[in-house]
Amino acid sequence: MRKDSRPKAVHWLALALLVLVWGSSFILIKRGLVAFSSMEVGALRIAISFLVLSPLLFWHLKKVPRRKLIYFILAGIIGNGLPPFLFAMAQTVIDSYMAGVLNSLTPLFTLLIGVLFFGIRTRWINVTGVVIGLGGAIGLLSVTNGGEFSSMWYGLLAVAAAVCYATNMNLIKQYLSGFSALTITSVVFMFIGIPSLIYLFAGSNMVSVLASDPRGWESFGYIAILAVVGTALAMIIHNWLIKQTSALFTSTVTYLMPAVSIMWGVADGEAFVTMFLFWIGLILAGVYLANKKTNTKSQSG
Repeated sequence: MRKDSRPKAVHWLALALLVLVWGSSFILIKRGLVAFSSMEVGALRIAISFLVLSPLLFWHLKKVPRRKLIYFILAGIIGNGLPPFLFAMAQTVIDSYMAGVLNSLTPLFTLLIGVLFFGIRTRWINVTGVVIGLGGAIGLLSVTNGGEFSSMWYGLLAVAAAVCYATNMNLIKQYLSGFSALTITSVVFMFIGIPSLIYLFAGSNMVSVLASDPRGWESFGYIAILAVVGTALAMIIHNWLIKQTSALFTSTVTYLMPAVSIMWGVADGEAFVTMFLFWIGLILAGVYLANKKTNTKSQSG
């Protein structure tokens, strides 16, 4: 409508940065797995993010009523606690770019869970998009590593992470929409960051890996980049971009991230079959249709 409401150069730059950062997350996970177990990679990612955000914690914790804490706990576990472990476990078998592509299913599950459990209304074209996108995911999983069952199973862990992200988005929209992004992010990490730190120092091999494995500190560095840039900084940019432009403009990240994860994977020597493009295209077409809105219902889905 108004000229100044259209994305400016700085907004396109922020969008490009988000695409690069989140599209690169999966190769960073792969690098972290060189020295650490999947459990350690997940816990390190959470713990480092928590430490980065902890200076904000006490200021923002004061803004949260006790009756709302349960929703912060749920958002912490479902949206930020489980996915780092699920993606790390998935990538012990499937390629990093495959995890990146499967992550793009998040908008489909956001709509599906919203309709089934949160009373969100939708239209036939959105439902069609969900069906097409899930069909693309099934097709992609069926041809991963020649259709080996173990690869399909580990691929489903990445799909489960996307379901977690989608559930969390609906939880936040329904119960935490009155809080700022910084309040939500800093407080939810309190509930998962402290247990992660305890696990790392009391129940994992992190200290011995850093002390004896020649690849330990390098892998730790990649995970630290993932936690600091991919979680803390990226979330601030993401929410700033939504306020500056629109959710629709910001959602473009979903369509462009797989291209970055694929480029990283191919550059790292991961096998890419041309047939994958068909299934990936089907997934992205489904995401587009699932997010398609009318002029009169800008909030549906």
